[in-house]
Amino acid sequence: MKHRTRSAPGTGTGRTAGDPGAGRRANLSTAGRTAGAASDRAGAPDARWLTFLMHAAFFLLLGASLTRFLLRHPGEARAPWIIALSVAAAVLYVVGPVLGSRPTPRSLVWLGVLVTVWMVLVVLAPSFAWCAVPLFFTGLRILPPRAALALVALLTLFVVAAQLRLAKGFDPNLVLAPPAVAAVATAVFVHMQRQAARQRELSERQGELIDDLLRTRRELAATERREGTLAERQRLSMEIHDTLAQGLSSQQMLLQAADRTWDADPATARSHVRTATGIAERNLAEARRFVHDLAPADLAEGGGLEAALYALATRETAQGQGRLTVRCHVEGEPHTALPDRVQSALLRIAQGALANVKEHANATEAALTLTHLDDRVVLDIADNGQGFTPAERTGATRVTGSVRGHGLPAIRARLHQLGGTLTIESVPGEGTVLSAAVPLTPAAPPPTPEDLA
Repeated sequence: MKHRTRSAPGTGTGRTAGDPGAGRRANLSTAGRTAGAASDRAGAPDARWLTFLMHAAFFLLLGASLTRFLLRHPGEARAPWIIALSVAAAVLYVVGPVLGSRPTPRSLVWLGVLVTVWMVLVVLAPSFAWCAVPLFFTGLRILPPRAALALVALLTLFVVAAQLRLAKGFDPNLVLAPPAVAAVATAVFVHMQRQAARQRELSERQGELIDDLLRTRRELAATERREGTLAERQRLSMEIHDTLAQGLSSQQMLLQAADRTWDADPATARSHVRTATGIAERNLAEARRFVHDLAPADLAEGGGLEAALYALATRETAQGQGRLTVRCHVEGEPHTALPDRVQSALLRIAQGALANVKEHANATEAALTLTHLDDRVVLDIADNGQGFTPAERTGATRVTGSVRGHGLPAIRARLHQLGGTLTIESVPGEGTVLSAAVPLTPAAPPPTPEDLA
């Protein structure tokens, strides 16, 4: 297939047309769906670090207590029990994160077994008492508030008792320090829980606000579309009533009057007919103005000329049912938005050219290439059909293949209105490339023979 492409200096090879507003709405919708997760991640590092420190502290204190016992009590009969219980406590603590932090039956049984093993260790070796600090956080995380505080109080009593057993005499610090540590640990955990709750509430409110904003924007857009549609319908109805309907009514009365007076007064009847003919000409001009003002349906759906061309290519390929495949390419980026009349004209040119390709060219492939240059926009329609010799078709009324069509004059007329140019490149048997170029700066159309007359 013969295919010619253009690329502006410094521009890319192509891009898919899209609605910038749709991209912003998609980003806003994604933000609404992930607001809670983002907020949780913002506060998650502190919780993860605290959990990691508590796990590390438990194993460190457990190992230090076991080492202290073995160094100070070598060869004692209870040593194997101490080692076995220490290993059991370590294994139980490792299994804990798998069960989760909710007060399920399995997690409650696990916590009870872990605390029991630790208590036995404290009874056998009081140096294991300080492993209670990580257990404070474990209980506070799993149990309801009252049950967690009761567990903390129980663990604190065991720690105090263990410290007093190790001391040679009564020491007030050994009685006051463990409750103080337990109170600090509980206060830190409660504070973090409240912070996490506030963060979750804030994230939920943020998600709700974003959802409300999205819903409001959708409702506003729908309302604006409805109002715009109703306003346009009202405008068209008024235009048709004030022009076409009134004209048709006048024509009807004139023709009826001419019919009644045709035999009795032929001159008056012919005058009525001539007047009706003039009204018909004015109505025809009004009808053409309506057709010219109405944008193509593909452009009315939004997305601009690129999206409309992609939709046209997809639709023509589907309608071809394997006989014709149409591809679309966009090269460069527009420096400014194309005027509506330019977009409408180029889309109509593409539609007309593809209609001729299907009817006359016997092509299996066609390509639409829209190229944005600095001073103009160019639309190429290429096909791999039978082609022709352009010099032999001068004055013909078709683009490719048959003299029956009227595509070329219509395309030339549209480009003439925009001050554009039409170029046709074709060789028999090698397909055709039709190139329509429209300047981006206002330019007066070349004079027609009627203007020069």
